[in-house]
Amino acid sequence: MRILAITACTAGIAHTYIAKEKLENAAKELGDSIKVETQGSIGVEDELTPEEIKEADVIVISADIRVGKERFAGKPVVDIPISMVMKSPKGVLTKIHEKLGK
Repeated sequence: MRILAITACTAGIAHTYIAKEKLENAAKELGDSIKVETQGSIGVEDELTPEEIKEADVIVISADIRVGKERFAGKPVVDIPISMVMKSPKGVLTKIHEKLGK
């Protein structure tokens, strides 16, 4: 499955980047491809491109702040608190697989 994700926390420091790493590791274990955009204290890093969005199977937004979703029109978007990714990233992605049937 092709996954795009955004991670962002209120401080934009530690949890943003820890969640990114956890999602990347879980996706690798499950055989998924993933790209994670971070919205941290230093701004947006690894911004998702329109082409990547077009090709994605799902968008995962793991954030404790508001993240704009306009650019994901027509795509399945899963909104989850960053704490869920911190606790069980593989479980989160497995549930997404089940819901999407992929």
